[in-house]
Amino acid sequence: MYKSLEELCRIEKETKQPFWKIVQEDDCREQGIGEEESFARMQAMYEAMQYADAHYDENLKSASGLVGTEGKKMRKAREAGTLLCGDFIGKVMEKALKTSESNACMKRIVAAPTAGSCGVVPAVFLSVQEEKNFSTEKMVEALYVAAGIGGVIASRAFLAGAAGGCQAEIGSASAMAAGGVAYLLGGDADAIANAAALALKNLLGLACDPVAGLVEVPCVKRNVMGAVNAMTSADMTMAGIFSRIPPDEVIDAMRSIGRSMHEDIRETGRGGLAGTPTGVEIRERMANLT
Repeated sequence: MYKSLEELCRIEKETKQPFWKIVQEDDCREQGIGEEESFARMQAMYEAMQYADAHYDENLKSASGLVGTEGKKMRKAREAGTLLCGDFIGKVMEKALKTSESNACMKRIVAAPTAGSCGVVPAVFLSVQEEKNFSTEKMVEALYVAAGIGGVIASRAFLAGAAGGCQAEIGSASAMAAGGVAYLLGGDADAIANAAALALKNLLGLACDPVAGLVEVPCVKRNVMGAVNAMTSADMTMAGIFSRIPPDEVIDAMRSIGRSMHEDIRETGRGGLAGTPTGVEIRERMANLT
C-alpha cells in the first residue's frame, strides 16, 4: 500500500502508467492475485453498489425509526423539478440517501471506506456514469483510483470515526470520490490528488457524534454533504483551481486534528449532537426499548 499521493503522482510521471493501473498492480502484489482476478473483484464491488441503489426499499425504516424514506422524498422532489440544485445534483443527493439508509436498515452495501460513509462514492460514481455514459470498465478504473486514495489516507491517518472523527469517514469518502471523478474527467495523478485534497480540506474537524450511538443521525445526511462536496472539489480541480496545501499535508493535518479531538466527539455517542437534549432523549428512549 502506498503511503503518499506524492509517490503515486511521481510513479505516474515516470512510468506513464495511469493512476488506476499503479494501484491495481499494488493490489495484485498485496493479494497475490492476477490482474484479471483483481479487476473482477473490483467490478463485483461496483456492481454491489449498483445493486444497493437499484434495490432501495423506499418504504423501509431503520429499527430505531430515526431514518428511512428520505431517498424517496428526494426522488419525488427531483422528479417534480423543485430542487434549486438541479436534476444532476439531485440524483447525487438521492443516491447518497438511498445507500446510507440501506446501511441503517441492514441491507447490503459496500463500505467505501466505511459503512457509515457508504453512500458517498456510489452516489457520485453512479450519477456520473448515468450522466456521462461511462462504461463499466471505466467506472471500475475510477474505483481503483478511489481505493488508492483511501489506502494512502489509511496509511497516513485513519478511516474510523472512533479514531479521528467523522472527517476520517465522510471526509475520506469524499476525497476518494472526488479523486475518482477527476480521473473520469480526464485528470492526471496531480489532478486526482488535488481533488482529494480539496474535498478533505472542506471537512477537516468534522466531529463523529452519532445520536444514540447509531450510524443514522447525523450520518445519513452527512453522506449527502460528502457526495456533493466531492463533485464541487472535482469541478474546481478541472477548472484549474489547486490547493495551496499539498495533498499529503492535508491528510497529515486530518490526522493531527483527529488526535486532538476529545473522545466525546469520536463516535462515543456522548458529545456534539448526541449530547444535545434531544439527542439524550432519543438515547434514553432507545435504551428503554431494549
